[in-house]
Amino acid sequence: MFEIAELGHHIKKSDFNRQVPELRTELLMLQNQLRSCDFPVIVLISGVDGGGKGEVINLLNEWLDTRYLRTNAFSEPSDEERERPVFWRFWRTFPPKGQVGIYVGSWYSDPLSRRVYQKINDAQLNVELCHIKQLEKELTDDGALIIKCWLHLEKGAQKQRIKSLEKNPDTSWKVTKRDKKHLKMYDDFIEISENVLLKTSTVNSPWLIVDGSDVHYSSLRVGQHISERLTAHIGQQRLQENTQKAIISPSPKPVKLTQQSILNSLDLSLSLNKKDYLKQLAYYQGKLNKLSREFREQKRSVLLVFEGWDAGGKGGAIRRITQAIDARSYQVIPVAAPTDEEKQQHYLWRFWRHVPRAGMTTIYDRSWYGRVLVERVENFASKAEWQRAYSEIVNFEEALTTHGTLVLKFWLHVDKDEQLRRFKEREQISYKKHKITEEDYRNREKWDDYELAINEMISRTSTKTAPWVLVEGNDKYYARIKILKTLCASMELHNKIKPDNPGG
Repeated sequence: MFEIAELGHHIKKSDFNRQVPELRTELLMLQNQLRSCDFPVIVLISGVDGGGKGEVINLLNEWLDTRYLRTNAFSEPSDEERERPVFWRFWRTFPPKGQVGIYVGSWYSDPLSRRVYQKINDAQLNVELCHIKQLEKELTDDGALIIKCWLHLEKGAQKQRIKSLEKNPDTSWKVTKRDKKHLKMYDDFIEISENVLLKTSTVNSPWLIVDGSDVHYSSLRVGQHISERLTAHIGQQRLQENTQKAIISPSPKPVKLTQQSILNSLDLSLSLNKKDYLKQLAYYQGKLNKLSREFREQKRSVLLVFEGWDAGGKGGAIRRITQAIDARSYQVIPVAAPTDEEKQQHYLWRFWRHVPRAGMTTIYDRSWYGRVLVERVENFASKAEWQRAYSEIVNFEEALTTHGTLVLKFWLHVDKDEQLRRFKEREQISYKKHKITEEDYRNREKWDDYELAINEMISRTSTKTAPWVLVEGNDKYYARIKILKTLCASMELHNKIKPDNPGG
């Protein structure tokens, strides 16, 4: 699964200088072609201390066009990063389609370091490696090219490299106490690293192992590898595009509801009179205010998802929640069609950006579920894209709940008659007219298609730690109280659970 370049290999400086212009020209031509391609390139440069990672990255920055290249260096996470799931810091930096991102210190660094220092055991490391493979699969499934290079040094070569750096006044600052400590731990580091490389080298994102004892050789080999992988990936993408153009897709057949509808099992006659509504509203908003203050003090985060039919009452329900929370503690994210910037990234990228930090609440007015709802029904996403989205979404929400975030998802359900009544009512109210468009009426024609998609979404993505709460929404009073009551109960239960991550 991984390629091992020649170990102990060196190259004369004259040969290096002779080969670099040709390689640099190849890389610049490929980078220019990449700009019109529908995928990003993610390059990981990892390896042992003293393996020349910095020198290789510096040369790549010299050889490539830095206008379409970003180098991301990660060390110890900041407080802001600790207060969010581990992959948040990486999602924020992923390059857009058509560009290159180079990573020194990646999602491998922390689990590898913690295993070497015996802060986690083999079983815990394997769990983290599974999450890493899930992340890389999501990226490559979406078209990204991931290039992983490991710069290796034998123990004697690493020791000699550190000595040489120390002797030179211009480079002695590069050697730290940590480097010397790691030299003593070399055997353990290599044993664990070999296990990590073996378990995470896959067909779509294999590791290249390069001897780092000669920086000229390792830089040249890494550059050649990037050129080879990028050439193959561009060719593969163009072949797929031509194949897709040659296939004439048949007209989609009308969708028929052949399965038992989860939504149809809801009792939409449930209601509350105004007097009871106002009494319960005051009670649960007061309770929510107290709980939200406790969550902020305890640095517990909350993520709420609101989905539902057009005119289902999402906005009104969200306002009853935000009325009870300190404005400094929450953020409402209204989700519309993706912007041009967002279209250049994996569809989850724009949602990862707004993941709440410890003590904060993020409310999504529509969400990542658009991939398996509107994008599915309206054919904005291919069948393969929306079908794999179920597992991607579950993985995303698992990352949040594992970190300690309370995740609740509300589906506000109304029937077709109530929706039509609300549409007509909005058309008569000056400050609500803007909410009604021709698209809202057009979507009613695909009610059965959407209902099938909703049922499948609920059945495949409602988990114990991130459940769907189905809300009978024909009566707005009843719906709002059910949401507030459910949120308060979930926060009370969450308060009793000791978080695994002190930051979450």
